[in-house]
Formats: sequence, structure tokens, C-alpha cells
Amino acid sequence: MKKKYLAVPYVVWMAVFVIVPLVLVLLYALGSRDGSFTLDNFRTMTQYWGVFASSFQLALIATAVCLLIGYPVSYWLSREGPGIKRIAMIAIMLPMWMNFLLRTYAWMSILENTGIINTVLGNLGFFELFNGVFGTNLKYFPMINTPGAVVLGMVYNYLPFMILPIYTVIDKIDPKVIEAAEDLGANSIQVFWKIIFPLSLPGVLSGVAMVFIPAVSTFAISKLLGGGMTMLLGDLIEMQFYGSAYNPYLGSAISLVMMVIVLICMTIINRFGEGEGEAMYF
Repeated sequence: MKKKYLAVPYVVWMAVFVIVPLVLVLLYALGSRDGSFTLDNFRTMTQYWGVFASSFQLALIATAVCLLIGYPVSYWLSREGPGIKRIAMIAIMLPMWMNFLLRTYAWMSILENTGIINTVLGNLGFFELFNGVFGTNLKYFPMINTPGAVVLGMVYNYLPFMILPIYTVIDKIDPKVIEAAEDLGANSIQVFWKIIFPLSLPGVLSGVAMVFIPAVSTFAISKLLGGGMTMLLGDLIEMQFYGSAYNPYLGSAISLVMMVIVLICMTIINRFGEGEGEAMYF
């Protein structure tokens, strides 16, 4: 009985900082300025389907890029010795020790029209050569305030969340399983596709979820690297609560729908992961 009382602070914390805010969001989403029940907030939300589409599109692209980069890095890291692993882990985690906004501001100085990349290319005479070959009058590459810059910011900030779970799963694969497959005549490609990749799927699914969820709801990256030219769901929600178009009822409705969509995606990912896990044992 005494152990049950130890959970009371946690329950109180969850009730005050999780359940109560969710109830308030639900009440605002289903309410109006005069305090009456209404579904107009959800009807009004339909005019922003383009923002929903662009948010999920950029989040999916960023997740795919993180997977394409993160999986080979995780696989390589799992094959290295303890010394290389420690150094690589420090290199992966070191940027995460800095503030999220500072990391994003750093990319602003890199991608700006007068930033580091364009300045170096200009000093090397690249733009003169480019203009001479293609007959253009290019003075810099427009990289900032573009969807590509937003995706780059997402990949940079969330890539460790893809690498770490995949590496953890691959590193725990029993070497005897791989040795058994090689003894039975499997080559390196067959070992990877038949053994390593299926066993690493739980880490892949975990990494996909850990990257996709914050990417689809981000607003700082799109505001700083997108310059307001690329509006995502996070920007739209923030605008309803803090912007000139102050409408917390609509903002709550959008937040509620986004939360439901994310929960559905999480359920699908978890079900898929369970199916993969069961399939490996039959």
C-alpha cells in the first residue's frame, strides 16, 4: 500500500499539466466566444487544408531524409569498435547540448544570401564561372526562406532521434545469428536483408515516430528558416493564440485535429511494428 502512495505526486502532475490542458483544449475547440457549444471551429478549419497538406508533406520528406541518412550511419556505427562508437556518439549528441533556437539561428547565418556558403562560393569565383557557363546573372544561391531550408532545419535538429534508436536495436543483434546465417551460405547482402534489416525494424519505426511527430508540429524552424513563406501547422496554431488573428477557439480545434491525426499515425506505426515483430518468429 505504501508503494501506491509514491505514485500520487506523478498522478497529480499528470492531472494538472496533461489532463487539464487537454480538457481546456477540448472545451475551447467545441466552444465559442459567447460560451455556447458549436462545431463552427471545425468548419472554419477546412480553409486551411493546404497548411495541413504542406505540413505533412515537409514532415514526411524530412523523416525520409533522416531515415536515408540515419540508417547507414547507425549500421556503420554498430560495426565499429568501442572507441569509434564513443567518439561518434559525442559528435551526434554534442549539437543537442545547445539550445534548439541557437542551432536554428546558426543555420540562418549559413544559408542567408550573404551567409557563409554564398560568401565562400563568391570568393572562390564560383558565381562568375556559373554565369559564364549558363549565361545567368547569379550573385548568390537563394537558400534561405524556402521549403528546402525548412526541411534542412528539420533534418539537422531531428536526425539524432533517428540514429539513436536504430543504432540501439542493431547493436543488440546477437552476432551468433549473423554467424549462423553466414554458415548456412548467406552472403553479406542476404544477411542484411534477411536478418539485420527485419530485426532493426522496431528501431526504424521508433525513429520515424520520433522524427515525424515533432517535425509536423514545429513552428520555430519554419518561422526562422522559412521566413514566414512556408506556413506549417505550428505557425497556424501560434498565430491563433498570439498573432493578430487571435482566435483560441479555432487554434484549439486545429490542435485537437492534429493531435488525433498524430495518434492515428502512431497507432498505425505501432500496429505495423507488432506485425513485423510477430512475422520474424514464424
